[in-house]
Amino acid sequence: MQPFAPLFRNPHVQTIAGHYWPRPSGARRFPVEKKLYRTEPDVQVLVETQRPAGLPCGDIVLVHGLEGSASAGYMHSMAACAVAAGYTVHRSNLRSCGGTERLARTVYHGGLTSDLLAVLRALAAEGRAPLWLVGFSLGGNLVAKLAGELGEAAPPLLAGVVGASAAIDLEACAKRISQPDNRLYEYRFLSLMRARARSVWHSTSADLHGIRSVFEMDDRITAPNFGFASAEHYYRTQSANQFLERIRVPTLFITAKDDTFIPFRIYDHPAFRQNPCLELHATEHGGHMGFLAKGRPRLWLDHVIMEWIVLGRRSLAGAGR
Repeated sequence: MQPFAPLFRNPHVQTIAGHYWPRPSGARRFPVEKKLYRTEPDVQVLVETQRPAGLPCGDIVLVHGLEGSASAGYMHSMAACAVAAGYTVHRSNLRSCGGTERLARTVYHGGLTSDLLAVLRALAAEGRAPLWLVGFSLGGNLVAKLAGELGEAAPPLLAGVVGASAAIDLEACAKRISQPDNRLYEYRFLSLMRARARSVWHSTSADLHGIRSVFEMDDRITAPNFGFASAEHYYRTQSANQFLERIRVPTLFITAKDDTFIPFRIYDHPAFRQNPCLELHATEHGGHMGFLAKGRPRLWLDHVIMEWIVLGRRSLAGAGR
């Protein structure tokens, strides 16, 4: 795997620069096809697909992070990198994201894997399995949790899984984002979460009054709307760290030790020593979803993910899968 030489060593500069850095989308060369998938009787999710010019090498499904969408910069650049490498890419929107608020009775949450599983099964029914699954930040928790939930049943459906800056311990990450150095990020997330709650759940100003942290939002709004007793109960049951031992497909986690949202200590988990399916690649620098490199390729994260997938595909082909 190509070493990471950071363009910036400050994690906040990496995080912010990574968010605003110009990223390719490949939309002109590889047109976007939009399709709605009905995952429950009153829920539809939107998937945006781009295909390579020739016969695809395989299919990759991308899952965005907290209050993101298929239109996030990292989703576009990852898709562009993957399609250029010959893969069909499906940029998925979580429930109520990507302008689909009217198509869902609830918003998403950090462990709600049922929509993603429904999309994967629909793609498999089209002959696209086994699929590669890539999740970013909160999406990293979702893809790892789903792989663990599937356990021995995963290999026919999934070729491999990648969690980038994955929030595999939701409580630890919620507490970290509430620290003073992350206040601006938390303010932005809360603004978006409040707006989504008003739009989908029809939460009132009284419902949202006094909520000043992601933890409080999850405790007062997210948890009760999904039947969890509290934010702690939601976090404890929906974090991927409860499912890592059960993963039975190749799974790569990429994280920066200086991530501003994800405490590196959450990766000190026995599953990384005991489960041979898990691989952890931790860089000293990179911030949260930053990983801007000093040299080429500048968007290091996209390229190392594709490097791992291409090598994994060759291994699967050699094994006859």
